[in-house]
Amino acid sequence: MAPPLPVEATYDQLDAETRRDLSSLPKSLAELIGKHIVAAGLLLDEDPERAYGHAAFARRKAARVPGVREASGVAAYTVGRWQEALADLRAARRMSGRDNFLAIMADCERGLGRPERALEIGNDPAAKDLDAADRVELRIVASGARRDMGDVQGALAELQVPELKERRARPWIARLFYAYADVLEELGKEDDAREYFARASAVDREGVTDADERLAALEGVELVDVDHDGIVWTDVEEADDEERD
Repeated sequence: MAPPLPVEATYDQLDAETRRDLSSLPKSLAELIGKHIVAAGLLLDEDPERAYGHAAFARRKAARVPGVREASGVAAYTVGRWQEALADLRAARRMSGRDNFLAIMADCERGLGRPERALEIGNDPAAKDLDAADRVELRIVASGARRDMGDVQGALAELQVPELKERRARPWIARLFYAYADVLEELGKEDDAREYFARASAVDREGVTDADERLAALEGVELVDVDHDGIVWTDVEEADDEERD
């Protein structure tokens, strides 16, 4: 049985690429599947299990459509179904020739406890042709795989990419700065870590990281609140003294 569609899930919200993928289906079926893919995308952050239900329904009805397998793979990944996600994304890649989910595929391998395979995906020749955002995400995953294997210095090297000089506020740049700072801190390079947590905070307009909190911990202050004047900080030691009084 199909899960109930949110009223805001309409076919016209579907991206052009997926519409092309669905064009091989009868029109009524294409529209139904398209709405469930849209619903999966809308619910992915707020209710991943419901999103997965919509994507799984679309997959049952149209498993040979690459856009459907992509949506199903992403939804399965979001709820931690690593093997299922990997199978769907491999199938989608084989059918469409698109490589834009290499980072998710690599992270699935990490989820399955196979960091070596994650690194193999990170070194896929197709990675060099990814757009900047997808290429950076793949390097972040590769860095995580190195850490899984206990190679922290190698994890740092994976992140030493030209985009570290970027200054524009983009979510993937914030994630790159944050990941780099996190590895630097593990290596005991606190001054450098502080710099990159600060950079992550400066460009993280969408709140994709907790860079503010990590920076506060390194500075020895506590993030108390955010008001119309900005972030409110307090000194941790002073706060402890007040509690003792």
